[in-house]
Amino acid sequence: MAMTQTKYVFITGGVLSGLGKGITTASIGLLLKSRGLRVTAIKIDPYLNCDAGTMNPYQHGEVFVLDDGTEVDMDLGSYERFLDVSLTGDHNITTGKVYRAVIEKERRGEYLGQTVQIIPHVTDEIKAAIKRVAEREGVDVALVELGGTVGDIESMPFLEAIRQMHQELGHSNVAFVHTTLVPVLGAVGEQKTKPTQHSVKELRALGIQPDVIVGRCEEPLKPEIKRKIALFCDVPPEAVISDPDVPFVYEVPLVFEEQGLTDYLLGRLGLRPRAQDLTEWKAFLGALKGAERTVRVALVGKYTALKDSYVSYVEALTHAGARHRARVEIQWIEADEFHEGRLEDVDGLIVPVGFGHRGAEGKIRAIRCARERKLPFLGICYGFQLAVIEFARHVMGLEGANSTEFDPTPPHPVIDLLPEQKGIRELGATMRLGAQPVIVREGTLAHALYGTTRVEERHRHRYEVNPDYVESIESAGLIFSGRSPDGRLMEIAELPQREHPFFIASQFHPEFKSRPLSPRPLFLGLIEACLARSCQRA
Repeated sequence: MAMTQTKYVFITGGVLSGLGKGITTASIGLLLKSRGLRVTAIKIDPYLNCDAGTMNPYQHGEVFVLDDGTEVDMDLGSYERFLDVSLTGDHNITTGKVYRAVIEKERRGEYLGQTVQIIPHVTDEIKAAIKRVAEREGVDVALVELGGTVGDIESMPFLEAIRQMHQELGHSNVAFVHTTLVPVLGAVGEQKTKPTQHSVKELRALGIQPDVIVGRCEEPLKPEIKRKIALFCDVPPEAVISDPDVPFVYEVPLVFEEQGLTDYLLGRLGLRPRAQDLTEWKAFLGALKGAERTVRVALVGKYTALKDSYVSYVEALTHAGARHRARVEIQWIEADEFHEGRLEDVDGLIVPVGFGHRGAEGKIRAIRCARERKLPFLGICYGFQLAVIEFARHVMGLEGANSTEFDPTPPHPVIDLLPEQKGIRELGATMRLGAQPVIVREGTLAHALYGTTRVEERHRHRYEVNPDYVESIESAGLIFSGRSPDGRLMEIAELPQREHPFFIASQFHPEFKSRPLSPRPLFLGLIEACLARSCQRA
């Protein structure tokens, strides 16, 4: 039986970065999946890094971690949340990966006698990487988002590669969606199309004619603006799609659906839908919009000036809030600026991921406040380690208890480097990464939340609870309710509920596996505890 030809939809961007191409890609994927099609999504990042693991969140937003341990761009988090799938490292193609593969082939002599060049060798490698994912998964449609903007030097090989794929696979098998900014000048109050026109002109000069233009805008595009873009950019009026600001990104698929984008793409690619079902998605949105209560959660972080540094936390709280029909308001607190008064008007606290000593003491003060004031608390990764340090200092009386990440020779190194990490010199992709099994102790809060004794959650860290202190810490009252299967690594810490209504922390990152229709148990528990506290305060 012959395999069905995979269709490819390439999503490009113009004018400026940060337009939301990732949400556009994820939304198209959800809509196609709702029609019964098998869909996957690939992100191309044109930077020279092999992966996002060594990048500062202030430069590139959150580093998202996949089940296989690959550290990737945060857009893959959007793909996983909207499509409810678990992706792999092959779904993130970077310039670093491509050039490394080409150079390794050259060193092995696979290009023997040839002058290795951008065309055809680099572009062939890019095409092969895209097709490899689509063919392995046997999907009907592969969505491929190209990061950056048209005109960027680093994007040129990728744009040429997707142009070649259109030529090689044929017009009926490849479509291009171009996202652009349609700004409104304050003085004029009119939606301006020139940025879109120039962006499309740049794209066409490279041999790519967009089939769909998605206009990012504050308000929906006016009919005359749609017609103008269609005329000057040579697309049908129905292929000009408004992407206005909305309260929740999860509304975007329905905004696109109402404008006929799904039907247009299906017709353009000659695809026959097998179903049409957005019932659960609409129910989730209804719960979001119909929230009956509000809770305020403080997030004490190191990178709060750029909210994209914590996007998975925001979404995980949103998912859990929707399940409880509650709107979650986040109070962003920079760790260096924390003082006790900042927690006066909140219902709960999250202390999230981080690296290095900056902000650690502020986070420790926040955790102490939560513990002593019985404020619902969830610590994640760095927050887990700092919760152990806080407990050691202020409950056990271990003065100077610390992590060797901050102080190489503290009097009480309750957090220390993993033994297998001590000989490592390279930083990229060398942490404890990806989905790892966790054994949950029965009769604990963690067990009540998960409802099972074995879970798998994603990790990203180098430091662990020092095993020399585990027994004394538990004797003092902090329970390690989750451990690695061999019992060597501490995964979850909690206080008994007779002492604190909700105080729990995980070495792993539950936010990475949260989905709109399946929130993670630790976040569900936090919001439930916050709601209870909110009622008490009222």
